[in-house]
Amino acid sequence: MTATPPSQDPAPGRARPAGVVALSAFFALGAAISLCTAIALLFPGRALEPMWRLNPDAHAAFLAMRGWAIMLMAIVSAGCALSAIGLWQRAPWGRYLAVGLLAVNLLGDTANAIVRDDRRTLIGLPIGGALIAYLMSGRVKAAMTGGPASPGRRS
Repeated sequence: MTATPPSQDPAPGRARPAGVVALSAFFALGAAISLCTAIALLFPGRALEPMWRLNPDAHAAFLAMRGWAIMLMAIVSAGCALSAIGLWQRAPWGRYLAVGLLAVNLLGDTANAIVRDDRRTLIGLPIGGALIAYLMSGRVKAAMTGGPASPGRRS
């Protein structure tokens, strides 16, 4: 990823909040993992095949989706990559995209808990909610726009 040119940096001279840096890395990792998943589905039986030992249920579910799974994982990868870039560049659209992806993930976790009776997915609810709350905080908004944080609010 390239750095934002100084003329386009919304907060020149101000450091990125550590949480924004961490979330940018998180989304970059998500982009890489979902891209590997799409490639593994596109080229079965090749070098990435052993990764399915980590989650054979996901492999079975993706196989049932056929070509749609490859498209879904490519879209997820692109969304995560764009979120990582947008957060790193402190672009407001990067923050909104990250919030949107996290919200979709929360809906998926909730659906898995209800439909598949997989209560393990519920751990994602407070984590995703906390990440969304952080991204919507005055401090992060100020870091994205270059403006001051909301008075009386800490994040």
